[in-house]
Amino acid sequence: MRGLIKPSPAVASAILYALGRVLASTLRWHVTGEEQIEDLVRQNGKGVILVSWHGRTFLPVTYLRNRGYWSMISTSRDGEYQDRIFKRFGFNTVRGSTSARGAVQATVTLLKHVKAGNVLAMTPDGPRGPSGCAQPGVIFLAMRSGCPIIPVGISAYPRRFVPTWDRYMVPMPFSRAAMIFGEPMYVPPDVKSDEDQRLWADKLSARIDAVEREAEGRSGAAPSQPDDSAKVPTHAG
Repeated sequence: MRGLIKPSPAVASAILYALGRVLASTLRWHVTGEEQIEDLVRQNGKGVILVSWHGRTFLPVTYLRNRGYWSMISTSRDGEYQDRIFKRFGFNTVRGSTSARGAVQATVTLLKHVKAGNVLAMTPDGPRGPSGCAQPGVIFLAMRSGCPIIPVGISAYPRRFVPTWDRYMVPMPFSRAAMIFGEPMYVPPDVKSDEDQRLWADKLSARIDAVEREAEGRSGAAPSQPDDSAKVPTHAG
């Protein structure tokens, strides 16, 4: 609407951070499989790559706060808001763009950090979708680094969905929140062709979906029940 002033990224991120902390403090958490993160880092001497869908980042961002995990954030204007929010929650960020140069620079930086034993938290269907469809970028990172990918299933109930391309999930106050850290997936070093990376990305999508269904059950949500949100497109276009 004309005449409305959009708050600056600094102001908006401060407000959303405060609201997020308050909301997260009311949730009843159920988390399983988290201990394997430190176990894998200790055993392999390298980091791990945590992956969940773009529309369900609220729970991991608030639960995994102040651990110094790394995440890639879009260079778009919306990414500027997200970048500031992630930093307020104690994440380290790398800005990556859809341009070839920006993507290469961000990938090189993330490879350096995960090889050094850091944890990456990524949304393989971001930043613009299609929602729930892993892209090969995370497969390339795992293949080049030798680090495992851990799919994370996320759910909360009751909840609402924001009418965005990723149908962003926002838990209601005092919801049951579930995070399921699945079995690690290792990508062989010879997965280099675009076709092979696409096949592995499809495997990863299936694994994320599987642990998300488990999280849905843990939270009390009914996966087969239609959502009470408005119908929205599955791709930003």
